[in-house]
Amino acid sequence: WLARLGARHGLAGKKPPAEKGDAEQPTAEHWAGAVLPGLLRSYAPAEIFACGETAVLLPAGAPGKGESTGERLTLLLCANASGSEKVPLRAVGDSPRPRCLRGVNLEQMPWSYRAGSLAGLTAPLFAEWLREFNEGMRRQGKSVLLLLAKHEAHPYLQLSNVRMVFVPPATALAQPLDRGIASDLKGHYRRRLLRWLPAERGAGQPSLLDVLHMLAQAWGDVHPGLIASCFRAAGLSPDASAEAVSLTSAPGLLSREQLERDGDPAEADGDEGMAEGEDAGELAAVPPCPSEREVWRSLATLRRYLECQATSPDLFQAFYELEDAVHMVSAG
Repeated sequence: WLARLGARHGLAGKKPPAEKGDAEQPTAEHWAGAVLPGLLRSYAPAEIFACGETAVLLPAGAPGKGESTGERLTLLLCANASGSEKVPLRAVGDSPRPRCLRGVNLEQMPWSYRAGSLAGLTAPLFAEWLREFNEGMRRQGKSVLLLLAKHEAHPYLQLSNVRMVFVPPATALAQPLDRGIASDLKGHYRRRLLRWLPAERGAGQPSLLDVLHMLAQAWGDVHPGLIASCFRAAGLSPDASAEAVSLTSAPGLLSREQLERDGDPAEADGDEGMAEGEDAGELAAVPPCPSEREVWRSLATLRRYLECQATSPDLFQAFYELEDAVHMVSAG
């Protein structure tokens, strides 16, 4: 009788309405063999983006753990197939108002932070990020393709400059992030955590703010050539036959060999560099060489000034390079 009732009222065999974008999802085999190549031919590598999430653990005993961020952060990563553009990472933690972020000009940081349930990405948070990403592409005058996995936290939006395409889960293709981009980021992050020197810096465990800066530096450390190779390995680049870019040090940074070759002129000259007639009073006016702890404290003061007064996230790239150069000098 239930079947007859359903048939009489037109209810039999009805399915829930499909979500927008589902019509673009054919079978996995057809998608990988026919749909994807057409999509890739329609965009240059610099216009093909992929995004996804990964999680990182906070260091044990970090200030704010259990109070502001819990034990992990979820990172939303996005980059293009040429490796020429890495979208500033977004971190999701537990607390909406971590104490260490008070007074920080969050709009000008090279990262962004949001609060989510159990430090996880939610659909509203992802929709917010999508609109910001679309606005960034609109300002650049670019129309791009965004490839991503189908997930309940990934709502489909009609955007002016971003075409969202969900990669069928049954395909043999893996997200470029899973091909090595996320693991490379985590490796750089762990290296920077190990470089945290409490004795020299006069500090304890890094705070959430310190971790966010380290993650931004680690994201900057991921080489464009590696990103392009991961897109090709995932089959999501139209230039799959291109040779991988050689992995070289980022321009503008002094290598350890250069630092050792240049040496310390003050140490080389010694007392023989004193001009004739120079008295002890003039020497006393020369400030002594600061200790490593004083240098790190000065860098911390400079970073705090930029956090409060910076007018562009680009300023932090110069600061990160300065911090790396100081570390190389102290480690050499």
